[in-house]
Amino acid sequence: MNTGKLRTFTSISFSLALAVLTLTLAAAQASAQCTQVISGLRSPLGTALTNQGNLLVSETGTTDLNSGRISILDSSGNLRTLLDGLPSAINDVNEPSGPAGLFMRGRTVYVAIGVGDVGRAGPIPGTTIPNPAGPSSPIFSSVLAIQFSAKTENITTGFTLTVANQQALANDQTVTLSNGDSDKITIRLVANFPNFISFPLPFFTGNVQLSNPFQLVAVEDELYVTDGGRNLVWHVDLLDGSFSTLVSFPSIQNPTAIGPPFIDAVPTGIAASGDKLLVTLLTGFPFLPGLSTVQQIDPLGSSTAFISGLRTAIGVLPIAADNDTDYLVLQHNSGPVILPPWSGPGLLLRFDTPAGPPAVVASCLTRPTSMTLDKKAGTLYVSELGGRIVAIPFTP
Repeated sequence: MNTGKLRTFTSISFSLALAVLTLTLAAAQASAQCTQVISGLRSPLGTALTNQGNLLVSETGTTDLNSGRISILDSSGNLRTLLDGLPSAINDVNEPSGPAGLFMRGRTVYVAIGVGDVGRAGPIPGTTIPNPAGPSSPIFSSVLAIQFSAKTENITTGFTLTVANQQALANDQTVTLSNGDSDKITIRLVANFPNFISFPLPFFTGNVQLSNPFQLVAVEDELYVTDGGRNLVWHVDLLDGSFSTLVSFPSIQNPTAIGPPFIDAVPTGIAASGDKLLVTLLTGFPFLPGLSTVQQIDPLGSSTAFISGLRTAIGVLPIAADNDTDYLVLQHNSGPVILPPWSGPGLLLRFDTPAGPPAVVASCLTRPTSMTLDKKAGTLYVSELGGRIVAIPFTP
């Protein structure tokens, strides 16, 4: 997600006023509680469950260069490092940007790497320019694949990626890191998206639009990646590494006098559901209640509204049970007013049908960023931007 749009980060059948009232009342009655599993992480953005029952967490970084990290969190709350030294830097809105979404398949975890310091704020508010000093890493705005054995997952004390390793990955070389014996990992570059494209504005022709991968999902030999900077979903062929735009989301006309005349869509979460994709549109400033949606994308890239009337949707998870599918939607914030944008708690909503209304599963979240369900344990893990992982009891 473009963190400038997340600052300091068919249609529904009921009216916006009724939706806000429903959510407010339901939030007050939500019974699920958030139990802190761990805190002090480096702005976690993504989570994924391994087949060993451990939770992988992507930490986007601190103010230090190359402070991105992927950690292993076991069911007892013990934290170990899998890979440190991943590219991370302060972005164009003065926030850390590095590792974001995770998707685990077999013994390989796919990692979206955010925009980093590719761009800088332009001379006019709302504009962006390429970083005059150049990016600090050649693999910002990319996807990495990290492969490791079950033994490595259970015994490793962690590996560190060097600047030379990053350059080797950019040169399409596979990097192998080893701590001896069978404790090793291999890393390769799956896709390296363009850092930015020219995006001239009437009042500033030097403006650019940055690529900022956020979340991703693999389906057979295809990988789909949301890009909150370019307002699109990438399609990546895992067999040959080629990539193209699957769908672009148009800007939304701002119905208020606050903020820009048009609001960016800002695709964030993504999940596979049957033969379709579900993508959450967070939307940009001023984060208007009711404007955020979950979009359904078909294999040809056609997009239609699936769940509407949301605010700051950042994740979606289809839950299939007994020939029926419910949908969990994670809202980054639920404040009922336009300003300030982060005036309310994050919400976990459950939709029995896309038309709603939703049930509030949990209203005890603070700026959540991703969710992962451990069906065996009956626990939903949610990452929060402030550095926590919380556990919510959940039964499909």
